[in-house]
Amino acid sequence: MANKKHHNNQRQRSSPSQASNHSQHRQHSQSDKSQHQSSSAKMPWWRLSLFGIGCTLGTGFFLGTSIAIQKSGYAILLLLLLASIGTYFVFQALAKLTAMEPAKGSFRTYAKLAFGRWAGFGSGWLYWCSEMLILGSSLMALGLFSQLWFPSIPLWMFAAGYAVLGMIVIFFGIKVLEATQSVLAIIKLAALIMFIMIGAAVVFGLFKGASSAISYEQLTQRFFSSGVMGMWKAFIYAFYAFAGIEVMGLMAAELEHPKEASKAGGVMLTTTIVLYLAAIAFVLLWVPLEQLPASESPFISALRHGGMPIIVNVFNGVLIIAGFSSVAASLYAVTIVLVTLAEDGDAPRRLSDQEGKRDFPLSALCVTCAGTIVSIVLAYFIPKRIFEHITTAGGLVLMYTWASVVLSYLKLITLTWWGKTQAIIALLLIGLAVVGTVWDKSSRPGLFVSLLFVAVIGGVTIIMQQRWKRDEAH
Repeated sequence: MANKKHHNNQRQRSSPSQASNHSQHRQHSQSDKSQHQSSSAKMPWWRLSLFGIGCTLGTGFFLGTSIAIQKSGYAILLLLLLASIGTYFVFQALAKLTAMEPAKGSFRTYAKLAFGRWAGFGSGWLYWCSEMLILGSSLMALGLFSQLWFPSIPLWMFAAGYAVLGMIVIFFGIKVLEATQSVLAIIKLAALIMFIMIGAAVVFGLFKGASSAISYEQLTQRFFSSGVMGMWKAFIYAFYAFAGIEVMGLMAAELEHPKEASKAGGVMLTTTIVLYLAAIAFVLLWVPLEQLPASESPFISALRHGGMPIIVNVFNGVLIIAGFSSVAASLYAVTIVLVTLAEDGDAPRRLSDQEGKRDFPLSALCVTCAGTIVSIVLAYFIPKRIFEHITTAGGLVLMYTWASVVLSYLKLITLTWWGKTQAIIALLLIGLAVVGTVWDKSSRPGLFVSLLFVAVIGGVTIIMQQRWKRDEAH
């Protein structure tokens, strides 16, 4: 539980410069709250749950789990369960920090409060850079899905079109983003439930012409056939299936009652893990492992295996919806992080200047747009193998962001033994997933690139620290 008194005492023990930073942050936080109250109605917890499903139920699950299945086989079910536990503990940490002090900057603001200005600067820019790189990969994936229907249209045109559509959603503000994510979340949930019903019908012999590939008994016998190393290499991809909770954390500042962020996250994660496990279990019972390529969604592979071309096209549409939903959420996240960096003086102040009644300054939206263009160009022209390493690095940096949430939680809030245990379990599971990439030849370069990202941003942060000290001296 949050201990407000402990938090206030900790601030009193801070150095004068830290106290000044905290005071400035509180002023920003108060202005943020009044701005949000005037610009949009507050959100009930269930709408945050639906928003979270929209952010999380994306290509990381619909497409990325195919890689995890290739590496871990049937043990992907156990990995998804373990990843959901780690994700739940991370979000509980973020929810309790939000209840303690709602902040538009979310995880980067809490890092700043916990460890100082350098942590807020570093975590904010690291997240911004990683998300911009992942955006390029997501937009190109959307283009590939769309080419199934329109093969003659160039890939870059699809990528640019989806980017423009995403920017339009962000331009019209938080209300439009929330409404869009809610509608897309319902569509994705309906499609996943439809697949589970089809899978159950096939496995239980209710569909003519389609049958189960293996029995439940065979599944349990072969469950650990990939071995410990196969599971370890695949663990990071199980975590990617839950990517998006940090965006949900950013939106949690919009809650009518911030203390209900924990409930919203619990409902969202419980819903997703139940559907994840059911859907993947039916895929594994329906289709032989060798017919589940890493380059294709396991759901498309299963429906193709079952001879259902119409439903294949329906699910291709779901993949596009899932991808676009993730893109819109990422555009929101990078823009809001950029604005909060500018408000704290860690980016050009112009990026936080508010024009009219927009939720986001136009200058910040322009920077996000420019970054998206650069990301698309990199995705299109850089050799595929190199860009895959860069986007893998972006995903790993996301895991570092989750770890920073837990560390801030340990620093800022007085915890019971169970709260500390949850935080330690979350850090251990994230650490296991990241270290597992060392043993995977295809993921290892991405790990090294992610560490290079950390080193570069860390170097810039050290330079900025010296500048901040000189400014304080004057």
